[in-house]
Amino acid sequence: MITDLTEGNIHKKLWLFSIPMLISVAFQQIYNIADSMIAGRFAGESALAAVGASYPITMLFIAVAMGCNIGCSVIISQLFGAKDIASLKTAVYTTYLSCAALSVILTILGFLTSTPLLNLIHTPQDIFADSRLYLNIYIGGLIFLFLYNVCTGIFNALGDSRTPLFFLIGSSVANILLDLWFVISFQMGVAGVAWATFLAQGVSAILSLFTLMKRLQKMNTLDPVSLFSISMLGKISNVAIPSILQQSFISIGNMFIQSLVNGFGSGVIAGYSAAIKLNTFAITSFTTLANGLSTFTAQNIGAGKTERVKKGFLSGMLLALFIVLPFFCTYFFANTQMMLLFLTDSGTTALQTGKEFLILVSPFYFVVCTKLMADSILRGSGAMRYFMITTFTDLVLRVLLAFLLAPRFGARGIWMSWPIGWSTAALLSLIFYFSGVWRKSVS
Repeated sequence: MITDLTEGNIHKKLWLFSIPMLISVAFQQIYNIADSMIAGRFAGESALAAVGASYPITMLFIAVAMGCNIGCSVIISQLFGAKDIASLKTAVYTTYLSCAALSVILTILGFLTSTPLLNLIHTPQDIFADSRLYLNIYIGGLIFLFLYNVCTGIFNALGDSRTPLFFLIGSSVANILLDLWFVISFQMGVAGVAWATFLAQGVSAILSLFTLMKRLQKMNTLDPVSLFSISMLGKISNVAIPSILQQSFISIGNMFIQSLVNGFGSGVIAGYSAAIKLNTFAITSFTTLANGLSTFTAQNIGAGKTERVKKGFLSGMLLALFIVLPFFCTYFFANTQMMLLFLTDSGTTALQTGKEFLILVSPFYFVVCTKLMADSILRGSGAMRYFMITTFTDLVLRVLLAFLLAPRFGARGIWMSWPIGWSTAALLSLIFYFSGVWRKSVS
């Protein structure tokens, strides 16, 4: 269902649009967590560590796909707000062709660099072979990853956050069932986890593409539509490239952090792997809410209604606080129970590592959520320079502090870098938002 976010009650429109997106990401993260849970409980702690060791590298590919999602979503949202259907269709087709080419290139590069990348982050030899196997199967499905993310971005840009939800629910359920089948029944270990993701994501991506093309056919226009436009690609790239760089540098930073973690052995790797999946669930939920506000911002800016953006920020912050609270309470007060979802022994190094991570970072979810919501206004308005500044401030501080604190405090020093980076970047984001730089970018 296509929704115009430039009219009607702001709270109702934004919340009804954002909640399906939040449910979608919840299902997505549930099946990501299920991968690690099934690997850890049915294939052993080493399998959990192997999946975890390759995780930062898979996040690098996801980062590029998400950057493409954001780039097309912002531009298409603005065109939809301006009711320019011909340009909107041109933007969709241009995005598809460009991302298809990019996914093929990255698949080839991925196969060529998987082993060097695992060596780069000092993956221990006892889990190296499994990590490489998981990573190579994952890389084989990159075209589906890109296709699904682009379709989701376009659906959201059109104000339809429900259709991607239905596809994601089906994909998540299928992924979990395939995980159990491959790992428990066929004893495929980490390969079973990887193939389950490959198959579930592939079917979801193809169905999403088919549905979206049918939807576009119903949007009539008398103006000419191009299958590919260099000028449109330039507009999309102006948003997509900074977003890809932002997401990619975060993933590269996480690879450096993973290399530090890998130096503490398989037990710490397994604990970090479980805890970071839980942390990613929270952060991705906050980011999804921010993406909803970014789409709201872009549509209203396309329609010339900047006053609605300020009210949307307040409404978005209120919704975000409702989401932050349960994550904080669960991770801070019930961290043992959360870690035992992945592990079978309550006295291991892995469990203690994960608990310590969650206790240190979860109180600062309120801070990082505020940053992400302010960032969404900057991104939706096209103020990408300021958006990049806040992102890189967080990233650089977290990586530098992790390397500085780890020698003195051990693995705990790595976890301590998160709150400092988040807090500093959040302050910058709020300064940029309240200074009105997002207004200047569209004036």
